Amino acid sequence: MSEQQGEMSFWDHLEELRWTLFRCVIALVVFTIGSFVFLSYFWDSFILAPTNSDFILYRVLCKLTSSVPFFPDFCESAHPVTIFNINLTSKFFTHMSSSFWMAVLLTFPYLVYEIWKFIRPALYPHEKKSVGWVFSFGTVMFFIGCTVGYFLVFPMTFRFLVYYDLSALIGDQVTLESYMDNFLMMIFIMGVIFELPLLSWLLSQIGLLRRSFFKKYRRHAIVGLLIAAALITPSGDPFTLSVVFFPLYGLYELSAFFVKKSPEKEEDSTDVATYGAT
Repeated sequence: MSEQQGEMSFWDHLEELRWTLFRCVIALVVFTIGSFVFLSYFWDSFILAPTNSDFILYRVLCKLTSSVPFFPDFCESAHPVTIFNINLTSKFFTHMSSSFWMAVLLTFPYLVYEIWKFIRPALYPHEKKSVGWVFSFGTVMFFIGCTVGYFLVFPMTFRFLVYYDLSALIGDQVTLESYMDNFLMMIFIMGVIFELPLLSWLLSQIGLLRRSFFKKYRRHAIVGLLIAAALITPSGDPFTLSVVFFPLYGLYELSAFFVKKSPEKEEDSTDVATYGAT
């Protein structure tokens, strides 16, 4: 507890936590209701947009790859897939769950602010500046990750799975639940993955991670990220693989940038070990 703040009892902290959780729940409820009302107007143009051939990513890739041989064709007029519903209540509950996750996305900065406001009294002035920057950076990176997931990772994964041909006798019909599960999972997973630089910074601050780690295991990381990119978009062509790989590798280098440098002796010994291995 900072000396400038009055010391709070356990029950005072509990009361403050209760009001913090109450405000967060109210914000989620309000935004969930708002999302439920307005989401139906944006369902086709936002949630189902990656199923259309005129999605912005497909149009950009069509222009970039149409004149290049051996690249996948992104200029298909239509995707051979139909999204259908087989459960009477699925559309309603999908609408509700989508509204909730949209509310989580929209209120994320406010939820982070409430967490920051709750822990701020226990920090010293110099700690407040550092932690405030951490929360702001984490929020921005989360939204960047969700954006990458929506505009890049999910459409590429969806396109590959749709065009994957096992037999000409097998048509593609995707249930609404299956589509939404993959849609939400990809977007929020990418939001979490983009928090890796922040996690690396925190581990560096407590002395568990140094920049020499990233330098020593860079080759291993490249192989691992290539495998991860291949699992996300297992299309087999280098272009699609690189579209997912390079953002992931950029996160690796950004994480290394935010980590403290190793002591000079440790750095020298790492270099010797690295070059000795080669």
